[in-house]
Amino acid sequence: MNTSVALNRISPSQTTAMTDRATELRAEGRDIISLSVGEPDFATPPHVIAAAKAALDAGDTKYTAVGGTARLKAAAALHFARDLGLDVPVAQVTVSAGGKQAIFHALLATLNPGDEVLIPSPWWVSYPEIVRFAGAEVVALPTDAAGGFRITAAQLVAAITPKTRWLLLNSPGNPTGATYPAEELRALGEVLRAHPQVLVMSDDIYAPLRYGAGAHATLAAECPDLADRVLTVSGVSKSHAMTGFRIGVAAGPIWLIKAMEKLQSHSSGNPSSISQAAAVAAFEGPQDFLNDWCERFRARRDLVVSTINTIPGLSTPVPDGAFYCMVDATPLMARFCATPDKNWDEALVLHLLDHGVAVVAASAFGGHSGFRISFAADEAKLSEAMQRIARAVS
Repeated sequence: MNTSVALNRISPSQTTAMTDRATELRAEGRDIISLSVGEPDFATPPHVIAAAKAALDAGDTKYTAVGGTARLKAAAALHFARDLGLDVPVAQVTVSAGGKQAIFHALLATLNPGDEVLIPSPWWVSYPEIVRFAGAEVVALPTDAAGGFRITAAQLVAAITPKTRWLLLNSPGNPTGATYPAEELRALGEVLRAHPQVLVMSDDIYAPLRYGAGAHATLAAECPDLADRVLTVSGVSKSHAMTGFRIGVAAGPIWLIKAMEKLQSHSSGNPSSISQAAAVAAFEGPQDFLNDWCERFRARRDLVVSTINTIPGLSTPVPDGAFYCMVDATPLMARFCATPDKNWDEALVLHLLDHGVAVVAASAFGGHSGFRISFAADEAKLSEAMQRIARAVS
């Protein structure tokens, strides 16, 4: 049997594949510490769990509006205003089964063959695959640690063509933890003003998980005149440890929100009614626990960064947000793969897996010669994992 041309254009998620492999090895009795999955290890806040239980007890188990309940859309609008500085009407908010679905629907609803999508690399693994599934072309905008893993206005100017349809921005970013300051977003906005055909996806799912001073900056807030072509994506998965609830929210121009909901009406229908009730509590309820979570993530980040930078052949910058470190292993690569190619870091990652640590190759993210560590694991596991990595490459 043959699969579709569209499906054959994409590859499986390598982050999911590595996490699944670590699970399989543990089931076989192997001692594997998984630092591959982007999932907080904290428990979902009690008030969120209570809201989900209350919805079940109330019989709130029926269909909702395709794009989410009015209550959750209002709560999401509160989140966009309080946490991202965006004043958006409820009519310009939609709810999906995770932020990934919102991104998928937005791109599929707007892309045609021959369109180009600009994506800073290293990138989240699903960005280029969704673009390719839609039949459009991926245009990589390479970044590096020296530049803070951020694109520049000059780089954006050089990349835009008449075929450019979208620019995808992720801040704080996966897999690098890079965060765009307000002044750099305004510089990008100045470029975008000259190219009205370019839409912008601002993926702010990690916005509450930042370690620098000052408020989070996002493009639609810094450049309000561009808001009519910016889709801002957020959710509760990372900030409230609700990955399994599968709720994402997005705010953007009404035409795009309606297009996304049109597609969602035929793909999944409404997100889970129980999960929506829980997300209302997440957005409207207490947020003070986030300060404690951020401090714990900061301590874990510092542990990983300080240890990695003492291991000969490995280095990593200090990420500004999220819970990832992008590790460069260029000096070691020839030891693990004699023939250089874009995926030669996979040999190093398999070597680390043999030594009991699951990470993801940088090439999975459009990077090279290294790997991504997720430090969303408790301190004891991280300390042991760092020792195993040191032994593995020594």
